Amino acid sequence: MKFIKANIDSISEAAGVIKSGGLVAFPTETVYGLGADGLNAEAAAKIFEAKNRPSFNPLILHVNSREMLDKVAVVEDERIEELIKNFMPGPLTLVLPKKGIVPEIITSGHPTVAVRMPANEIALKLIELSE
Repeated sequence: MKFIKANIDSISEAAGVIKSGGLVAFPTETVYGLGADGLNAEAAAKIFEAKNRPSFNPLILHVNSREMLDKVAVVEDERIEELIKNFMPGPLTLVLPKKGIVPEIITSGHPTVAVRMPANEIALKLIELSE
């Protein structure tokens, strides 16, 4: 395990770890999370293993933009649009119908995915550089 101070170089380094299928801890506005490439089933499995998390407990996908949210989830309701507009980024997790790109392991086989856009500059930059 390696601890590094957050700056553009270290965030880029952490993004490289994510792109290569590894895990990183990162801050959000509420907690620190353990992150991986959410579209890589093998990387997601490492989160379950590291946290000893039961496979029936879905993960949250973090996104950094509305465009990224639209890649992984379906937004069909005007009320959801209002929540996104008013509370994202922020400490809000939405459970939405998932798109086919989302691995089953992320959702524990459910037809929905939990999506969050953190209001933390480090987290948002990490997500951006990890795409």
